Amino acid sequence: MARTTEQDKVQILQRTLYRAAKADPGRRFHALYDKVYRRDVLERAWAQVRRNNGAPGVDWITIADVERQGVSQMLDELAADLRSGEWRPSPARRVLIPKPGAVERRPLSIPTVRDRVVHTAVKLVLESVFEADFLPCSFGFRPGKSVHDALQVLIDESWQGRRWVVETDIANCFSAIPHDRLMKAVEERVSDRRLLNMLRMLLSVGVMKEGLVRREVTGTPQGAPVSALLANVYLHQLDRAWCGGAGAGVLVRFCDDLVVLCRSRREAERALEVLTAILADLGLEPKAAKTRIVHLVEGGEGLDFLGFHHRWVRSESPWFRHVQFLARWPSRRAMQHVRDRIRELTGRDRLLVPIEVVVAEVNSVLRGWAGFFRYGNSARHFVTIRWYALGRLARFVAKKHQRRPAFGRWMVGVVSGNQLGLVDLSGIVIAPRPNKPWREKAERRR
Repeated sequence: MARTTEQDKVQILQRTLYRAAKADPGRRFHALYDKVYRRDVLERAWAQVRRNNGAPGVDWITIADVERQGVSQMLDELAADLRSGEWRPSPARRVLIPKPGAVERRPLSIPTVRDRVVHTAVKLVLESVFEADFLPCSFGFRPGKSVHDALQVLIDESWQGRRWVVETDIANCFSAIPHDRLMKAVEERVSDRRLLNMLRMLLSVGVMKEGLVRREVTGTPQGAPVSALLANVYLHQLDRAWCGGAGAGVLVRFCDDLVVLCRSRREAERALEVLTAILADLGLEPKAAKTRIVHLVEGGEGLDFLGFHHRWVRSESPWFRHVQFLARWPSRRAMQHVRDRIRELTGRDRLLVPIEVVVAEVNSVLRGWAGFFRYGNSARHFVTIRWYALGRLARFVAKKHQRRPAFGRWMVGVVSGNQLGLVDLSGIVIAPRPNKPWREKAERRR
């Protein structure tokens, strides 16, 4: 009960800040730093950090280590250091993680657990202020908004005739944002010197790789809890310029991934020119390899956006052959990503793991993947992935018993009776329709 009350206090703080910012778009907040080290804010921040269960930073102290040493003690020390101004962030640990379906790897900065708590506390305080300004075209990493909200705009606008699409993303967005210009964007709403100095420290603390600390003058630390919020604050200038009349077409931005839906090729070409110019003014640029103009037309090419492949198709029903619509299903990269994960869980190096544990882990992957892609025309792809999972389990069983593949198929398909308990993915797809919120549809189906 006490925890719920503390969370309610944080929510009250956030609502108060949001309402104040919304009521006065020109207001600059001068008393925010003291909110960061409030005990209830720090406890809420710790709860989020623990739930994410990330890797350790440069000090190699894990979340489990913090729990053994005492969470309350750590939060007390953090609050005292923040209150006195003695807190200093440690360099982030730099790791390179593979991008699904790509050869290149994404640089990730991992702060220490203590610093992640501070990052999250700053985010909890600042997010409410800037949420009052963010525009409807922005969807990424915002409370109450999701990938499917952004994708619903594609369905609605394509139905209205905007089927020329500018597809792009911002090149090296998280590493290219200039620190000085980002801070100017933050200062449009924040005048609290102590909080601004804290943000400057977080941006300039640098990353450690192979024992050396490297500090940059651009970029937000991708992987830090506050990073996506700061990117949205900076890219809000793009949204503001576009919606203020500079843009042509309907912009849909999910952090650094974006599309613009237009009614004609000429409008799309104009939109790309304007988009490139606005990004140049911000010191950014579209990624050339991912920038193109796509015409959504029956029999034409489609586009990949936010994990889905989108294509203009005609209804297969003999009663509705006259109906055309924007269909979507998991992209090739998304299909390959889930295959890779299933193959990893059923690999030779896990033959000593009990089959029940392996099935439970595969089911967890399938439920999460299907839960995301259920809002689309994904039924055939669900069948494909489930058959792939069954095949991998059959091979796993055969190898575990040092028998031929046919033995594994017989054990899974015949002897088991329920295919080892592998989750069924049939009958859960929801196809969104234009001008009808996907959230309401999902609730009616439950």
